[in-house]
Amino acid sequence: MNKHVIVIGGGPAGLMASIAAAEHGANVTLLDKGNKLGRKLAISGGGRCNVTNRMDLQELIAHIPGNGRFMHSPFSVFNNEDIITFFEGLGIELKEEDRGRMFPVNDKATTVVSTLLKRVRALNVNIRTNTGVKSLQFNEEKVHSVQLQNGETLEADAVIVATGGKSVPHTGSTGDAYPWAEQAGHTITELYPTEVPITSNERFIKQKQLQGLSLRDIHLSVINPKGKVIKTHDGDMIFTHFGISGPAALRCSQYVVKALKKFSVKTIEMQLDLFPDTNKEMLFQDLVKRVKEEPKKSLKNLLKGFVPERFLLFMFEQLDLDSTQAANTFSHDRLRDIAGFCKAFSFKANGTLSIEKAFVTGGGVSVKEVEPKTMQSKKKQGLFFCGEVLDIHGYTGGYNITCAFSTGYTAGKAAGELVSSL
Repeated sequence: MNKHVIVIGGGPAGLMASIAAAEHGANVTLLDKGNKLGRKLAISGGGRCNVTNRMDLQELIAHIPGNGRFMHSPFSVFNNEDIITFFEGLGIELKEEDRGRMFPVNDKATTVVSTLLKRVRALNVNIRTNTGVKSLQFNEEKVHSVQLQNGETLEADAVIVATGGKSVPHTGSTGDAYPWAEQAGHTITELYPTEVPITSNERFIKQKQLQGLSLRDIHLSVINPKGKVIKTHDGDMIFTHFGISGPAALRCSQYVVKALKKFSVKTIEMQLDLFPDTNKEMLFQDLVKRVKEEPKKSLKNLLKGFVPERFLLFMFEQLDLDSTQAANTFSHDRLRDIAGFCKAFSFKANGTLSIEKAFVTGGGVSVKEVEPKTMQSKKKQGLFFCGEVLDIHGYTGGYNITCAFSTGYTAGKAAGELVSSL
């Protein structure tokens, strides 16, 4: 036996799997159909590469809504603190930003990619770019070889599939591995976009009244047809020409997708709260106080700076208020309307952008059919899965890349140990 591990896919999971397999005694060949490795990694975190998140483990898992509990086992092998130690050990200094996000001090994703590649090369991993895989070859029990697009067959003692999902296809994630997994007897759960901008057909969106307006520290909620809150996320958001985007919107997106399907409706309600730390009554009392202090000021001038100006003018229009009138001419009921609008501005979403436009793919190889401590297939010996090809997904903020590095390292270590024992 030549103790040979083939890793398919040169993204974060594949690179980490190659390193771990080589460190654990395997001869490793890394295949990628593109002309360079780490393409998605190089554009992640806005080109700064959010390598992980420093939250404690329970918090971390809470931020992985797609089968987060599965991650307990891979995290017991290689967790977020191990990721930090790993990169610092390779000479990349990291810094912590808001919400536990960890970035390289120099803010360059390219440094992360080049450092990983340097480590891969130092371990004598055989790198083959521009090498597409056609299929995996199995017998009854195990995977035994990989057939390339050019007709060549590569023998292997273990194969690690790290090809990604269907999101950001220009980086090479085009869903190649789903048919291979099915061929091995695996279930592919339904694929859907997550961490993706939300679309709306509301007139104010179509007329671009708020396009480009950013709102900070808001609460955004997805509401079911009975008026119950499905999910609320805090953070920033931005109105676009097709709907809404920004961190809070991206995090709500999967709940929009699921609700539209679950309730068989064309639109789903969303609610925006501009003052999440203040209740409606307190907001109303604040407005009353302002009016008392400057009764003759026009409502428009009185509320300058209360919310961003474009939202203020939009609100006056929506509530049919003549904002040039003196503030003391408005009844308490009208002031309550303003408070209510700021606390619960409601609009309809009709979907999201496509899975190709999403940051992350929901669905994938069912985790029920993968051994969590090793990432080995329960269907075929020697076949491993890691990264976004699996039905695991987190929110933006370093959670997906943490899953990729953790499952990649876990798969690589287990594959390396498996072939070394043969």
